Amino acid sequence: MQPQAQLPNANYGEQKAYKQLQQDAPMAASSGVPSGQGMDFASMFGNPASRVVPLGADTSQPNTPVTDGAAMGMGAGLDALGLTPEDMQSNAKLKAWLPALEGMANKPDSSAAARALIRQLKAAQ
Repeated sequence: MQPQAQLPNANYGEQKAYKQLQQDAPMAASSGVPSGQGMDFASMFGNPASRVVPLGADTSQPNTPVTDGAAMGMGAGLDALGLTPEDMQSNAKLKAWLPALEGMANKPDSSAAARALIRQLKAAQ
């Protein structure tokens, strides 16, 4: 059985109710899966800084134009992105809603994700 946890900022009576919930539905003992405490990112994935490519470094793809995957210019076109017709249709439907979505994104309490979506839709026009 796992040790009981404590709520860090419990209001009056919440700690007791929380403890009671833990007693009523005890969790199984730990199965050796790390809890996240004391985990070191670098030991799991290596040093991420070692994979950063400096801005002045030579290209690793010298025969690939910077416009590869773009709608214009040298290289493969949009088909290189692997978008399905369904994705294209979804974008077309979203573009029809762009004025309403822009209004939503311009509100002060709009999320960064909503604003980013609107920017992507506008850039795809």
